[in-house]
Amino acid sequence: MSARILVAEDDEKQARLVRIYLEREGNAVQVVGDGRAALEKARSVKPDLIVLDVMLPLVDGLDVCRILRTESDVPILLLTARTTEEDMLLGLDLGADDYLTKPYSPRELTARVRALLRRSRKAAGAAEPAVLRVGAVVLDTARFEVRVAGRPVALTAKEFAVLEALAREPGRVFTRAQIIERVFGFDHGVQERTVDAHVMNLRRKLEADPGHPRHLETVYGRGYRLNDGPGPTSS
Repeated sequence: MSARILVAEDDEKQARLVRIYLEREGNAVQVVGDGRAALEKARSVKPDLIVLDVMLPLVDGLDVCRILRTESDVPILLLTARTTEEDMLLGLDLGADDYLTKPYSPRELTARVRALLRRSRKAAGAAEPAVLRVGAVVLDTARFEVRVAGRPVALTAKEFAVLEALAREPGRVFTRAQIIERVFGFDHGVQERTVDAHVMNLRRKLEADPGHPRHLETVYGRGYRLNDGPGPTSS
């Protein structure tokens, strides 16, 4: 699900990179370059999450965090070049929900943003649905069951996780890297061909004709998507 995200980062190159990765996730991203603008934009836009650099001009990022926390419970992810434990604990004590030390992987940043958004939505009562229906494919995440046109399908844990990731946003094209982040997490050295292997196994189990899939589609040069109806055939 998309979110409104405010990025406060004065390094233009870094801010552009963060924006690109977060927008690839379907989020609406706004960028500001100083702490004063961050406070103004947070108050006017009311974002779902803030990515906040500590070393900001005009108003320090830690002061921004402290001020915002008295006004809102918006999730805050701190970006800091300070690596001492005292600096990290200070940010958390001021109300930050998580932090990343520079340099960091953009993939790790997007994974942490997703985790914070999930945590925030669950706290707000926006629980994710237990039963997902995408065309003829039905997943019961509570019971770990899958049916295709009423036919039960037995999946491994990882196959189920890949299918669930796609089913939560039907029709959206996921790159292999995005599937890896959602299924395996950013701490695993999983290769993209692992995703291809899981997709191949899913097609054998879900599709009437795995060579011409109608549910789990390949979008050439981009990745995979789960169709919510009879889609074009591809392999």
